[in-house]
Amino acid sequence: MDKFFKALSRKKPNDDDGSHSKLARVLTLLDLTGLGVGSTLGLGAYVLAGSVAYEQAGPGVVLSFVIAALAAAIAGLCYAEFAARVPKAGSAYIYTYITIGEFAAFTIGWNLMLEYIIGTASVARGLSGYIDALIDYRMANAMQSIVQFRVSFLGRYPDICSFFVVLTITALLAYGVKESTVLNNIFTGVNLMVIVVVLISVGTKVNPDNWNIKPEDIPPGVEAGVGGFMPYGLAGVMAGAAKCFYGYVGFDCIATTGEEARNPSRNIPLAIIFSLIIIFLSYFGVATVLTMALPYYNQDPIAPFPNLFDWLGWQEIKWIVSIGAIFSLCTNSLGAMFPLPRVLYAMSSDGIMFKKLREVNPVTKTPIFATIISGLVSGTMALLFDLHQLIDMMSIGTLLAYTIVALSVLVLRYDENTNFRTSVPSQDNTIIVKQLFNLNIAKTPNALSSKIVKISLLLYALIICAISAILMHGQNYLSAQYPLNLTILTILAMSILILFLVIACQPTEQSKITFKVPLVPFIPMLSILVNIYLMFQLDAATWISFSVWLLIGFLIYFTYGIRHSVLGSGSQTLCESQLENPFAMIGVEKA
Repeated sequence: MDKFFKALSRKKPNDDDGSHSKLARVLTLLDLTGLGVGSTLGLGAYVLAGSVAYEQAGPGVVLSFVIAALAAAIAGLCYAEFAARVPKAGSAYIYTYITIGEFAAFTIGWNLMLEYIIGTASVARGLSGYIDALIDYRMANAMQSIVQFRVSFLGRYPDICSFFVVLTITALLAYGVKESTVLNNIFTGVNLMVIVVVLISVGTKVNPDNWNIKPEDIPPGVEAGVGGFMPYGLAGVMAGAAKCFYGYVGFDCIATTGEEARNPSRNIPLAIIFSLIIIFLSYFGVATVLTMALPYYNQDPIAPFPNLFDWLGWQEIKWIVSIGAIFSLCTNSLGAMFPLPRVLYAMSSDGIMFKKLREVNPVTKTPIFATIISGLVSGTMALLFDLHQLIDMMSIGTLLAYTIVALSVLVLRYDENTNFRTSVPSQDNTIIVKQLFNLNIAKTPNALSSKIVKISLLLYALIICAISAILMHGQNYLSAQYPLNLTILTILAMSILILFLVIACQPTEQSKITFKVPLVPFIPMLSILVNIYLMFQLDAATWISFSVWLLIGFLIYFTYGIRHSVLGSGSQTLCESQLENPFAMIGVEKA
């Protein structure tokens, strides 16, 4: 049993700079920024803004985008620090492998696969719906006349168009990374120009009164809440934020290019920051003009801009923007699938996924087999599932990944030694109490301070889960009529403050890298809080689907991955395995 738990917690040494990679190192800062913007700026602007305004938040959708941007931004800072430390393919998977251990790394890698598979499928499905809306839903009507699905968790009909979109993107990615990023940059430029056209043209028709519609002005028979800026209340804005978070998913694909980027420790953090700024400004602007130009209850949740331009009688602008949106969603689909083969490649190179997935084509320098498998799985999801069923499933896996990245940043900052596990010598109570608030004024992390941080982080995450559950399910019982509930919430909040102070007092490592998260531990701990809270906003069906996905992944790990892991086989320890084959972790066999 002891060997089993050691296998689950074995860590990858952070002593490889990616120089032994078989992948082509060709991506510039412009390529990386374009990849981040292209993979992210799509459905959020062209579909999600209208959908969330109509169904959840009304004009408060602009606040939903701000809250979701906060969660994405602080997660982006954590990704940027790790990208500066670990210039390797695999993103959060690699970061977790180095800091927490193999089982947690597999879990995050498996979640990233879910994020990218569903991201590709949902964008392809959204693209198909957008094209269909322009031709009066003739594709949908034709397919439903041939075959209809009558299963609750499937779409209404097989979406052949989205399936072929995914296969086309797969072929392009398999052809070569530089070629696909050049096309991505062109399409992203077109996308940004279309966003500018939307902001300028629709901006001339904005009416601030649409943010303050009175209840009596709502047409009879229309479900539109209570009117005003937040017609569905703060709960609607927060539920909208959980949906809008989907619009920011994708920037983390930049972090998977560690072995294909030029000067990754500098360019990847910069690209993450630049892309998030561009994405937020675009979403906020689009949501603002959309809800000011047209009442929220008249929005079309499937294709809001064609609906808006029909309302305004702007047929020429409708077609210009719609064609631009199609280009944007093509880019979005390309960026959504781009990281998936890289994560499969990284996990396969470490031995915890099937070895065939790490094969790199000698001509195209791409993980060809992993790319083909990624395309087939994503295409099948796009073929069968409805768009809105995909979005929630994607958000929960991504939020968990972002949470683990924030935890990993804190573990790495406060860890005594990130390459090897250390044991904590027995300490008397006086020494432990002094170390809680670093009364000995230690300048560098030690085994005791590192363990205190890890235990504090575990307690912090559990308390955040408890608070989120109370706020989600017990809002009606948080008043003076229920003093016990308020007391419990206050005690939990005070516990968070104490844990923050304990962690902040511990010494941190002082290595020099090109980017570090500022205000540690505040920003990573805020990231954990926001991400967990947004996860609790998702419904029970999403949690059940996510649990099934995790179960499938755990079956693969415990039947294959744990036995074939490069870092340890049989009774080998981490150190022995690495000394025997120091390049094993990047898939290079000993001579």
